[in-house]
Amino acid sequence: MESKDYLKDISEIKDLMNKSSRFISLSGLSGILAGTYALIGAAIAYYIVDNSVRGYLILDGNIFRLCLFILFMVAFLSVVTGIVLTTSKAKKQGAKIWDSTSKRLLINFLIPLIAGGLYILIILDQHKYGQTAALMLIFYGLALVNASKYSIGDIRYLGFIQLILGLLCALNPGWGFWYWVIGFGLMHIIYGTWMHFKYDRK
Repeated sequence: MESKDYLKDISEIKDLMNKSSRFISLSGLSGILAGTYALIGAAIAYYIVDNSVRGYLILDGNIFRLCLFILFMVAFLSVVTGIVLTTSKAKKQGAKIWDSTSKRLLINFLIPLIAGGLYILIILDQHKYGQTAALMLIFYGLALVNASKYSIGDIRYLGFIQLILGLLCALNPGWGFWYWVIGFGLMHIIYGTWMHFKYDRK
């Protein structure tokens, strides 16, 4: 009987240590919505480009600037949705939304993401835009893997998938749009759904 109590105590201590070192309030639903925003944004951008005079993008064109705005809105809505839903989940769990763990998570996520974003802007300025989609997927994947040690470990699997998609995209740059749709759209929806039923429904 005593050994069972010890095992229970050890399990509870392990749980507490895990919660104190990892931010576990991320919402699966926010992933689903982020993927949905990405698919809607991609559909709008595809329609705009396909029905433009040229039928393709040029860096100094209005269509390109419009597509950048759509991309920005997808990112903005995803971030806002993630903050709102994660804050709500944290409150329900009685967890803090902003502590040393969430700070470490954010810092480790942003370092590869900001570095990648700046690099993409540099090569766009040099009119080298063939690998843009691949680089977005690769740096986003690196950001997820880097941040996973401070959050739900399963996030790293999404990061690995994004890295693989990014490398495949680099091999097939003409399919960059569709790899972007799969990575940021479909994979977020699939992963978010899995996370929702695995963690949020408990």
